[in-house]
Amino acid sequence: MCTAQTDIHLFNDANLIAQIQTAPFTLGFYTVHFYTEDGKPVNRETATVEEFYLYPSGGTLRDSSFNIIFYDSRFDTYRGFQPPHLRPTGAPHP
Repeated sequence: MCTAQTDIHLFNDANLIAQIQTAPFTLGFYTVHFYTEDGKPVNRETATVEEFYLYPSGGTLRDSSFNIIFYDSRFDTYRGFQPPHLRPTGAPHP
């Protein structure tokens, strides 16, 4: 079992950033995984981990049915976000 400090499936900005560093980028989105309650990502451990999709071209996180879960301009490339696939090779996250 992971501690709260290291459990990458807790839903928060830091874990979203950490997951997209190694997540596949396919068809315009990153596939990430978080603990859920009632299909929504939560920042605490639950019995369920589900798949979500981050679309950096719009700053949206979507569920497995592609419903928008949230929008955050900090993750929107049109607002200056630099996801891994757009950074030069080896460049760190700003």
